[in-house]
Amino acid sequence: MTDKKLIDMKKAKADFDRDGYVVLRQFLSPAEVSALQRELNRYVMEVAPKIPATDVMYENKENPETLKQLARIRQHDPYFADLIERPKWKGLAETLLADEAVPQELEWFNKPPVVGKPTPPHQDGYYFMLEPNEAVTMWLALDDVDEHNGCMRYIPGSHRMEMRPHGRTQILGFSQGISDYSDSDRAAEVPIDGRPGDLLVHHSMTIHRADANPSPRHRRSLGFVYYAARARQDSKKLADYQQKLYTELNAAQKI
Repeated sequence: MTDKKLIDMKKAKADFDRDGYVVLRQFLSPAEVSALQRELNRYVMEVAPKIPATDVMYENKENPETLKQLARIRQHDPYFADLIERPKWKGLAETLLADEAVPQELEWFNKPPVVGKPTPPHQDGYYFMLEPNEAVTMWLALDDVDEHNGCMRYIPGSHRMEMRPHGRTQILGFSQGISDYSDSDRAAEVPIDGRPGDLLVHHSMTIHRADANPSPRHRRSLGFVYYAARARQDSKKLADYQQKLYTELNAAQKI
């Protein structure tokens, strides 16, 4: 079992500051992953059917096997509301942000076998609309992840650059992507393989993407988002964006 006290936090912080992301292998033990997966299975079976359709997304809404994203999990279930507040997670965010971490979002992601679509290149901070743009996203692998089923790809050091221009995409759940992504960007990418229990943490300005999943395997993960206490949101821009996103999601679910 990997406990917070066994993680080299000084090295993790140095890697994060240098690259804009850090990889923590076996952040959860196999037993912890299994317990978490049981709670997620319960959520899918018991909670997901009762919540708004905009928080439950499918590659093909006619096929339950293509479930691809569960949004706002902490708002719908007390177990997950507690999970994001636990010191194991929140404390890590505070170390990396060098500030109090404010829990924001907990989401489940999947790239279903064969039909899982790519995740467009983007910076999470574009969605967050913070000043300063100081936040982290934690991405916990729940399956074996590699280049064959859509592993995460980062551009090291991109968190020190400016916000790139983003535009509308056709990918449900990722409505905006970098509009001028180039061959040189792709050449700079670092693919990150993972096993269940491995944790990736990236800065809100770090550029990342993932390929589609043509393989016969799932690529499931759980994502945690924390804002630094010093960050402030532009409430008007956020409200306008969320209304636009809500409208787009509703329209997509009716297709």
